[in-house]
Amino acid sequence: MDSILGESNVINEKQIEFWDIKHKEVETKEFLVDNKLIVNSETGNLLNELKRSLSECERFYFSVAFINFSGLQLLLDSFKELEERGVKGKIVTSTYLNFTEPKALERIKMFSNIDLKIFIATKEIGFHTKAYIFENRDEYKIIIGSSNITQRALKSNIEWNVRVVSKKDNSFVKEVLEEYLKLWEDTNIVTEEFLNNYSSFISEIKKVEKIKKLDFDDYELIKPNHMQKRAIDNLNRLRGFGENRALVIAATGTGKTYMSAFDVINFKPRKMLFLVNREEILKSAEKTFRKLVKNKQKTTGLLTGSSKDIDSDYLFSTIQSMNLHLEKFGREEFEYIIIDEAHHSSSPSYKKVMEYFNPKFILGMTATPERCDGESIFDIFYNVALEVRLREALELNLVIPFHYFGITDIEGVDLEGVSINDKTEIAKRLKVNERVDFIIEKMNFYGHDGEKRKCIGFCVGIDHAEYMAEEFNKRGIKSIALTGQNSSEERENYIKKLESDEDDLEVIFTVDIFNEGVDIPSINLVLMLRPTDSPIIFIQQLGRGLRKHESKSFLTVLDFIGNHNKAFLIAIALNGSRYYDKDSLKVAVATQFANILGCTNIQMDRIAQERILEQLNEENFNSMKYLREEYFEFKRMNGDKVPYLLIDYVKYDGAPDPLKFLNKEKTYIGFVANMEKDDELRSLLEDEVFLKILKELSSKLPIKRIYEFSILKYMLSNEGISVEKAKSEILKYIDYVDDESVLHALNCLNGSYYDSSQIKNNIKCFELKDKVLSSTWNFKKTVQNKKYRIYIEDLINYALIRYEKEFGSKYYGVPFFNLYEQYQMIDTALLSNYTKTHSSFRGSGLITNGKEYFLFIDLHKEENIKESINYKDKFLDRQYFQWQSPNSTSQGSERGKNIIFNRDRGVNLHIFVRKYKQIDGIVQPYIYIGKGDVEEYHGEKPITVKMKLQNIAPVSLYTEFVEKV
Repeated sequence: MDSILGESNVINEKQIEFWDIKHKEVETKEFLVDNKLIVNSETGNLLNELKRSLSECERFYFSVAFINFSGLQLLLDSFKELEERGVKGKIVTSTYLNFTEPKALERIKMFSNIDLKIFIATKEIGFHTKAYIFENRDEYKIIIGSSNITQRALKSNIEWNVRVVSKKDNSFVKEVLEEYLKLWEDTNIVTEEFLNNYSSFISEIKKVEKIKKLDFDDYELIKPNHMQKRAIDNLNRLRGFGENRALVIAATGTGKTYMSAFDVINFKPRKMLFLVNREEILKSAEKTFRKLVKNKQKTTGLLTGSSKDIDSDYLFSTIQSMNLHLEKFGREEFEYIIIDEAHHSSSPSYKKVMEYFNPKFILGMTATPERCDGESIFDIFYNVALEVRLREALELNLVIPFHYFGITDIEGVDLEGVSINDKTEIAKRLKVNERVDFIIEKMNFYGHDGEKRKCIGFCVGIDHAEYMAEEFNKRGIKSIALTGQNSSEERENYIKKLESDEDDLEVIFTVDIFNEGVDIPSINLVLMLRPTDSPIIFIQQLGRGLRKHESKSFLTVLDFIGNHNKAFLIAIALNGSRYYDKDSLKVAVATQFANILGCTNIQMDRIAQERILEQLNEENFNSMKYLREEYFEFKRMNGDKVPYLLIDYVKYDGAPDPLKFLNKEKTYIGFVANMEKDDELRSLLEDEVFLKILKELSSKLPIKRIYEFSILKYMLSNEGISVEKAKSEILKYIDYVDDESVLHALNCLNGSYYDSSQIKNNIKCFELKDKVLSSTWNFKKTVQNKKYRIYIEDLINYALIRYEKEFGSKYYGVPFFNLYEQYQMIDTALLSNYTKTHSSFRGSGLITNGKEYFLFIDLHKEENIKESINYKDKFLDRQYFQWQSPNSTSQGSERGKNIIFNRDRGVNLHIFVRKYKQIDGIVQPYIYIGKGDVEEYHGEKPITVKMKLQNIAPVSLYTEFVEKV
């Protein structure tokens, strides 16, 4: 710089400033290796970045304003691993706004490798840093932004954090380290005395807040959540087309009572009756309604053993009390009746009440739509307005998130070769003192949210539960075993003790009595102490702790995973996807279920993860052996009652997909007949007309549009249907339907698009003449026979319920495609209103219907198949896809031009992708990823094109397509 200044006197200050800037740019380019903005989204989150950075570092330094236990718990395993490796770290936090939890500080202090200091905030000086510094061998990684250590900041909040990776001698790094060391010197060590004082201070603040807290219930404006809005919309639609009863299926804690109250307000009945089985639920429901209708000039009251408010506008009654006082009410007294816990509605006491009254509408609500007394709940309520399962409830924030830790069980417990159903032998092997110590060690390590530990431990049998309670009591943890042998009064008493903050009961060990139907909102810890033998049971047990409660923000789940041969069932339960295969489960396990939304976090230790991946590799989900085991396990869950109907599988979250059974025998009851060696069922299938009708309808499952099956449901009780009536039946289920599609659906039912083989093999059920569809004698006589009708009706109901769950009420246009749903090639003929033989839609990677082009793509080709060309079909990234046309297509051909100039020519390129053509010998469906537009192309026969997807592929789906495990 001096020599340049010596040569010229005309260099001004701006030029010097310019040189300084350029010099800094050179320095930046030289030393800033990798910068990145980290946000919480489907592409990643700060938690994953911190865990990865901790696993790689040689030292770490954190400075964060707030540390809550909810966030710290997610980092405990990383800190433990560093402790074992001798990697040291420093953490500075603060008392600013009294937000840091003493519990979190106590837990950090237990790590021998972490030095902890705290900044005592004052009115004059606050503390708001959020910095994470990782020292590696050659560089520093520094993350500075907005996130504290809380579960929401690490996983779900809108947060901006900037990551800088830089050489050690970079000036920015030096500034950050100097500032950190200065801060470290100016803060206090967290001593036992400080912790005791701080804990007492926080406790006092909470007490004062509780006393001073104004009850805003009377002033709060409560609005329907997403689930409740959907339910009300669907109920309105059903009522608009003359339906007078419906069922809502939703997990415990998702707000069914609020939903029913919102619908009653919407319906505006003169009088309403709310019926329940248990009095404690009744009082809670009445309180909810009273809160919402306080400005509606409606009175609420109870009809119980001790209350007789029979003149109330909205009456809440136990079923027992209503049976005793029926004669006091007119049959038309109530315009709207709600049946809570509707799975009891087929019992005599409920039937008596429901047959007595004649309301304008009846709503059934349940978390478990099981069959009672041999009668299906769907025969009582006809229509399912909504179904919300656990995975959806988590995504909609209707229940609290859970932190699941899959822990490899101790070596002293060997379950290899033991049948999963041999409960006595399993219990014997689990009753090991060393295991009890191991469980308590992990309970203490991971902790729980809230002050008092309120835990349920699920055991394999009664003697196992009693053993665990006895051993926990010996070790100073007050526990009790509750089983089916205890009276309901005993159970209620101990549940109250567990929920009470004043009582010293901490753990209830049980077998299956708390799987469902028992509500303990404040549970903050669940122990899975038995081998998982059913995804259904796993989900039920997990659900016991997910109810929202003021004392907790998340549920801790500790699952002790042994070496039994069904450990992979955990993956099915946790995956929660509507459809899965072996490969998608392997990806989920390998990525620690990264597609779980919100603050829920799932992690398994390395051994458990590898064990499950190995089992998934070896298992064939489509083998008859596996299907047989899955069927009988479900039958056991069904109270050892034969699940004769497809609808039986709707009642349990985590139930197997019955269509897998159907595919083996072409009809579901054919599969059941073989499993049960049921001669009566086999004799039904000897009727050729019934068998062919059942096979034909079964072949259409799962349905991809509702049109045909909504018409079929109507035709069960009517001999003919016009286009207009067909349209009104369809509109009971979806928001809109075009006239062309209605007529196309009638033609489909007429068999207008069948090939000669299909005409020969199927029974003609309907005749379409002058746009009116009429039943044939074969169809009429079959559905009039009760023995046959029950199975045909079941199949139609199952199709409609499953459709609502998977597609909702949205109209998708023509072609009727829903993003990321599964489709077979032949489905595209139906869904694009193709008016020629549908079975011609097969065998080719490119099928066309006018200007609709359907591209069917296999991403991974089987190695043993010699292909005529070298396929290069692949995701370039989440928005761009590379595809090669059939090898006969040239750029100059009309088809070639339609492909490469698709946008200009108004041609829609619909892209269907599957990872493998077959898995375990079963042909896989394709997944629709939307439309694409060609941006680049080259080559002849085939043409290689680069398409921009109109919908960026979701991270979870993209990962599943490109990840190989």
